[in-house]
Amino acid sequence: MAARAIIQTTAWLVVMGGILFGAGGDWYWPQAWAFLAEIAVCSLVLECWLGRRDPALLESRMSSPYHREQGLWDRLFLTCAGVGFVGWLVLAGLDGRRFAWSHTPVWAQAMGAALIALCMVLVWRVFAANSFAAPQLRIQAERGQFAVTTGPYRIVRHPMYAAAILYFIGVPLLLGSLWSLLPVPAFVAGFGLRAIREERMLRSALPAYDAYMDRVRFRLVPGLW
Repeated sequence: MAARAIIQTTAWLVVMGGILFGAGGDWYWPQAWAFLAEIAVCSLVLECWLGRRDPALLESRMSSPYHREQGLWDRLFLTCAGVGFVGWLVLAGLDGRRFAWSHTPVWAQAMGAALIALCMVLVWRVFAANSFAAPQLRIQAERGQFAVTTGPYRIVRHPMYAAAILYFIGVPLLLGSLWSLLPVPAFVAGFGLRAIREERMLRSALPAYDAYMDRVRFRLVPGLW
């Protein structure tokens, strides 16, 4: 299982690299290589850990983003998110390397790498707490899904989306593309809307979720929202 996940991740890294270097027009782009290397190492460690700890979750994360039990809204959301992600990488390549419309100092690039690493650590904590963290919005009745309230879910109701915010900020900083920060508010708003719809689904299917929402007030950012 882990070997298959590594193959899939390698293929995705090749695709991301092709987009970045194609848009950047330069294979000698140290920041892009650093980004790809960081994602490769973090993904390898996480997938090997999941392969031993929770093979069912690893299989779920490896599955297609589309599922027969998934609603139309979420299918459209994931399609738009995929297109937006590709466009975001293209913008980063054009700005960060080909035309150099903007740049970030070395300390900001290091901060970007740190934010990406922190995102991956938070994702690991999510996976450790929630075996039902599928890529699609759906209730996994066949696995006896229940409301998860431990680990990072004690702080915010959607810790994986919160972790993604760190990724969205860290990547432009590491790649030296300040223009790539412009779409980030739209990305955050999109995941915020998805969080609201996910809560509606969980409240209707999991009786304990209402009580959980009463205890944990914030969705993404403690003290803010």
